[in-house]
Amino acid sequence: MNRTRIIHAVLFVAVTQLVAASVVLASDPLPSWSDGAAKQSINAFVRLTTTRGGKSYIPPNERIAVFDNDGTLWSEQPMYFQLAFALDRVKALAPKHPEWKTQQPFKAVLEGDLKTVLAGGEHAILELVMATHAGNTTEEFSQIVTNWLATAKHPKTGRLYTDMVYQPMLELLAYLRANGFKTYIVSGGGIEFMRPWTEAIYGIPPEQVIGSSIKTRFEVRDGKPVLVRLPEINFIDDKAGKPVGINQHIGRRPIAAFGNSDGDLQMLQWTCAGKGPALCLYVHHTDGQREWAYDRKSSIGRLDKGLDEAKAKGWSVVDMKRDWKRIYPAEHK
Repeated sequence: MNRTRIIHAVLFVAVTQLVAASVVLASDPLPSWSDGAAKQSINAFVRLTTTRGGKSYIPPNERIAVFDNDGTLWSEQPMYFQLAFALDRVKALAPKHPEWKTQQPFKAVLEGDLKTVLAGGEHAILELVMATHAGNTTEEFSQIVTNWLATAKHPKTGRLYTDMVYQPMLELLAYLRANGFKTYIVSGGGIEFMRPWTEAIYGIPPEQVIGSSIKTRFEVRDGKPVLVRLPEINFIDDKAGKPVGINQHIGRRPIAAFGNSDGDLQMLQWTCAGKGPALCLYVHHTDGQREWAYDRKSSIGRLDKGLDEAKAKGWSVVDMKRDWKRIYPAEHK
């Protein structure tokens, strides 16, 4: 077989595989989802809002879908992954801060006493974030996050944190985008912690990421204009802050919202209060074997008021154990 025929054969096989893959995708864009109420509600909503001529048709420029990140697009136990990053940063910066050996919550971090760290509540976590996330330029911080994610592994699973994204949600993101939706992250996590990697992992570019932020200041360092991160809170994108952040960054009310905790409740409420059709969906962590099982009493990702509201309003609720055939991309079905 000559070179030309070999090339043609290879191209034929590649095209055949692509066609086969597209047929499978067209027949079931959500293959990791069991055929239950949650999957059916998603499919019905997409058909309803994208069918031209239908009374509930929504033009593409208004098809806004917003997603929480922690516990909705990737795991969040036994602590938010950004907190794990902050703890590692404390250890890395400790040689420059000898006072941390006796100062809480830094002392607890250096001694591996996570219980004491968490007992300090939001104030302690905020203090850790301010001490470890500020002082750098935005470019420097982005590189620090990128380097950490390339090597840091989850203490229980041994996986890279970016390998602990949910395969069913990756399929959902792709499905919505294939139907003209614009997908955004709206998270209580740091906006500049997420932006370096969300495009590669989720297909969501940095300009479509909304999160909590600290203040920045323009400076000229060594003749180069830079933005320097300051140890001051700028905006908390959580609970009632989420609709505010959406309005500030997007300027349109979403028609679809996805969350997993009470911190997402106001985002879902605001989305479903629009005039037209809307889809509000909660991911309920019910699988203690493949992931974690938690809801009403959890200190991380508590789902209490939201679970009640979902039942009262008829929102979709994903039972992770029942509705997802697999959790992470690396797993088999």
